[in-house]
Amino acid sequence: MWRYTLKRLVQGVITVWFIATATFFAMHNVPGDPLLNDKNVTEEIRANLEAKYGLDKPIMQQYRIYIWNMIRGDFGISFTQKNRSVNDIIYSHFPVSAILGILAVVFAGLGGVLWGALTALYRNKLPDVIIMFLVILGISVPNFVVAAISQLTLVNVNNLLGVSLLPIAGWGGIEHMLVPAMVLGLGTMAYLTRLMRSSMLEIVSSDFIRTAKAKGLPPTRIFTSHQLRNAILPVITVLGPSIAAITTGGFVVESVFAIPGLGRYFVQAVQQSDYTVIMGTTVFYGAFLVFMVIVVDLLYGWIDPRVRLE
Repeated sequence: MWRYTLKRLVQGVITVWFIATATFFAMHNVPGDPLLNDKNVTEEIRANLEAKYGLDKPIMQQYRIYIWNMIRGDFGISFTQKNRSVNDIIYSHFPVSAILGILAVVFAGLGGVLWGALTALYRNKLPDVIIMFLVILGISVPNFVVAAISQLTLVNVNNLLGVSLLPIAGWGGIEHMLVPAMVLGLGTMAYLTRLMRSSMLEIVSSDFIRTAKAKGLPPTRIFTSHQLRNAILPVITVLGPSIAAITTGGFVVESVFAIPGLGRYFVQAVQQSDYTVIMGTTVFYGAFLVFMVIVVDLLYGWIDPRVRLE
């Protein structure tokens, strides 16, 4: 187990290094000037700006400096936000994205397991047909469309009731988080529902389920201890990438609902060609994804002792 864990960690480090390298050279091949933004300045000012951000050095030397700073946890200074480091942006705004992401993951995970199990129990019946129709909608419709429809619905409901039932945008208490979290987790919940349904249908026809029924075990115990526990394993397998997908998918949702999360700053950095913020957040999210995949691999082996990770 320890050998496998160490091997996965080494693979994770190599993956993060590849992400950082690809991001660095990709950003240095993007047309335009990240410092001047088409402003008419003198050559002296340009030289001073390049010296300040290390852009006057050869690209391989810049790359070595960037990798060394990244190893030390220093992603540099923002090009557009005066005297603000990328680390400060991440530390200040990732907790907001994390809170929103955790709520979305809880909503998606619980909903996916619940609706998936329900559709399997009522296979080819009315609940199954209705839920699967909604699942197809949830997978097909982009989250920015769902976000816009949700805001419009909230406006109409608030106007109809004459009170602000839930805030339309902004960030503060739990009431600000509910609708964005549901919008953010809706697509993942739909995918997990379909996965859980397929897994449940496969488990129901297994030999050990028939044996449990022949032994006279109560249906509730068969469902919770044998069907649900075994059917949930594929859901757990994709939960790590789903968490990262929800977190990165929050870029659009945070912009629509005016949430001051890290995704919103990433979108602004792309619009303003803020290379250091783009590279820093990309590497940070890449490392987060790798970490979650490793955690899920280890968790999978812990939940199902039959799995031998080695």
